[in-house]
Amino acid sequence: MEIWQLTATELRQKISKGEISAREATESHLSRMDQVNGKLNAVAESCETEALQEADVIDSKLHKGDELGALAGVPVTVKINVDQRGYATTNGIQLQKDLVAKIDNPVVNNLRKAGAIIIGRTNTPAFSLRWFTRNTIHGHTKNPLNQLVTPGGSSGGAAAAVAAGIGTIGHGTDIAGSIRYPAYACGIHGLRPSLGRVAAHNFSGPDRFIGAQLMAVSGPLARNIEDLELGIEVMANHDHRDPWSVDMPLKGKPYLKRIAFCNSPEGIKVAPRIEKALLSALKKLEQAGWEVDEVKIPPLRSAMENQLVLWMAEMDESAKHLVRKENDPDAILIYDRLRKISEYRNPDQIMGALQERANLTRQWKKFLFDYPLLLCPVSCSLPFDDLQDLKSEGHFEKIIEDQILQIGLPFMGLPGLTVTTDRNEDRPVGVQLVASHFREDILLDAAKLIAPRFDVI
Repeated sequence: MEIWQLTATELRQKISKGEISAREATESHLSRMDQVNGKLNAVAESCETEALQEADVIDSKLHKGDELGALAGVPVTVKINVDQRGYATTNGIQLQKDLVAKIDNPVVNNLRKAGAIIIGRTNTPAFSLRWFTRNTIHGHTKNPLNQLVTPGGSSGGAAAAVAAGIGTIGHGTDIAGSIRYPAYACGIHGLRPSLGRVAAHNFSGPDRFIGAQLMAVSGPLARNIEDLELGIEVMANHDHRDPWSVDMPLKGKPYLKRIAFCNSPEGIKVAPRIEKALLSALKKLEQAGWEVDEVKIPPLRSAMENQLVLWMAEMDESAKHLVRKENDPDAILIYDRLRKISEYRNPDQIMGALQERANLTRQWKKFLFDYPLLLCPVSCSLPFDDLQDLKSEGHFEKIIEDQILQIGLPFMGLPGLTVTTDRNEDRPVGVQLVASHFREDILLDAAKLIAPRFDVI
């Protein structure tokens, strides 16, 4: 087995025991990047020189017997929409190609403190505003499982990299599925943490508007659940520079093993393979002692609609002119179609959306108190054909409808975990686990019962 095929957990153990050096691990992953990234375009910018230097520092500390972090010497990737000192925070747009960060985003800082070796920065669509990954500055990211299928977005580069063995853990961000959906599309696993769990802020730009502040989070993507657990452990260190950062234990109080099961959100019929995957996961959880109820879940459509209201209000305020100036054809089309679905008209809509957020969050917290775990689809369709959102308006509207769980759940700041369960056919399939705020431990406990281990593609 090649070094780049090892999981983060395996690699950490071998490095700590001196069986593999940090430089060897880094060189192996960089070599893998050279081998496959030309076809995938998952990594938009290599960090090779700095990565090798940091690996040598780790090896020197190991030789001295110094105490090292949980990811010491383990290669990872970082999404190109977060600040990493010395690199441009492009967010997939030409307009930011010279926006070079001087200070690490807290999530990047936490990876460094844990000894992780950042080997590359992964691609995202323009403005990180799609479930597909293509832009005019870095190009088109392909799915390593099937290049006719989207790699997902906006963390499409992160998911494709992890699936192909470029880094063991990928950093991603999620405001409407940007971790969970790429994990689903690329046949790996992805954890969207609770709002406040992972500190994050880009010092290269101004504070974000209220919608992004309340819904956008950073989190890990990996090929197995143990690596997700390791990733969130490292990323979740509190940082006062993020005003939403909360210092909460990763392990919560004992909980009732009771599952709410939903296979038809808001009455939307799911694909047969998705239903089969849900029922298979349900059976495994039942066999492990979980009690199951098939129940009606709290409202999702209102959450999705109000999330879209905030998107468009903030896009109109901060990015409408930038979309035109950037002149990325994909971004212009997606923006115009979003405006048709949810056009922002007046400030009262923002106030109404925030009021509804409190109402819906209250309902969901009560529901997840009664049922500590929700098992539901990731999406109502199998992973989409690549660039399907550029087809007719009908195709675009169907995608939005199918993604109701991707868009709606972040409106309440809830954590969610995509578990890929099968990738034997032309596109993978999986399920989603949802818990209440700061109960990622419940998601990880349940995921270990249903997630197969996948090797690199």
